[in-house]
Amino acid sequence: MTDETPAQAPIIVWGVTHGDRPFRVVQIRGEPAGVAHDITDVVRLAFEAGLGPVDLDDPATVRWVGGGKYTWV
Repeated sequence: MTDETPAQAPIIVWGVTHGDRPFRVVQIRGEPAGVAHDITDVVRLAFEAGLGPVDLDDPATVRWVGGGKYTWV
């Protein structure tokens, strides 16, 4: 029998933290990478972590928790 469980996405964007300037915590390869205020920040953090261009719509690349890529409030 083979294990068909998909691997964890390297980027996880957690749910919105509310405040004066809402943000989402970004985790890359199991480590906190920073906070994002919009999708541009997610792309920047991925680039800084050495991931290069990322497809934000690919669930094998990015796991959105607590809302999709357009959920920021």
